[in-house]
Amino acid sequence: MKKEIVFATNNEHKLSEIRSILGEEFEVKSLNDIGCHEEIPEDFDTLEDNAAQKAHYIFDKYHVDCFADDTGLEVEALNGEPGVHSARYAEGTDHDSEANMDKLLQKLDGQENRNARFRTVIALIQKGEPEAKVSLFQGTVYGVITKEKSGAEGFGYDPIFQPDGYDQTFAELGNDIKNNISHRAHAVSKLAEFLLNA
Repeated sequence: MKKEIVFATNNEHKLSEIRSILGEEFEVKSLNDIGCHEEIPEDFDTLEDNAAQKAHYIFDKYHVDCFADDTGLEVEALNGEPGVHSARYAEGTDHDSEANMDKLLQKLDGQENRNARFRTVIALIQKGEPEAKVSLFQGTVYGVITKEKSGAEGFGYDPIFQPDGYDQTFAELGNDIKNNISHRAHAVSKLAEFLLNA
């Protein structure tokens, strides 16, 4: 029988990516699937705290095994920007990928150092664990920010992030390759190993 677990998101890209990585062992439900339609707070300055806050919110309200993630693109030359603010990097926007990429490319204009990393932190809370116990799993992938957008796959900053060891962006490489090497893939594989051995 499949293990049911809630992923605290309604982002279809993230859901399909996670479901594909976790495989047949799990039935991964979205927030919509459990009737959660409210905005979940993300008030903290670190990926770890934001992921834990979202997981606690779902667990405390719905009493289900759940996990939440927070992801940031950290650019070396910009002292780690956009980081925890990646989804809302461009002023006055929320998850506007084009505006976010445009702002980042503009800030890096003329910059030789284009080193960057994607970092995902997953926070897991399960019934039966000591109260408020959060397990954290982190995945990181290193690469560079390209000088222009390229590719149509993926989402977010994928068209301007070229992972180390590849000569194409995440958006050009396609989901099959990305799901094997991405920051989220690394974090989810640690999560899956933990869940399968629990």
